[in-house]
Amino acid sequence: MYPYHNRIKQRIRNGELAGYEFVDNYKNIGECLLLYFHTPPFIRPVRPHKYAEYLSFLSEFKE
Repeated sequence: MYPYHNRIKQRIRNGELAGYEFVDNYKNIGECLLLYFHTPPFIRPVRPHKYAEYLSFLSEFKE
């Protein structure tokens, strides 16, 4: 199994995060937090049940 969230957090720690935004309707997912990166894969969606975890984590790594 691909460690999706662990890999995303590693990329954020490595300074690859370009930005993020909350969207209401992304492809077949619906509401999510979109994380934008400087390197591929450039966009990673995060579902609402992980918002609190990511907001806490992102506050440690300001853009």
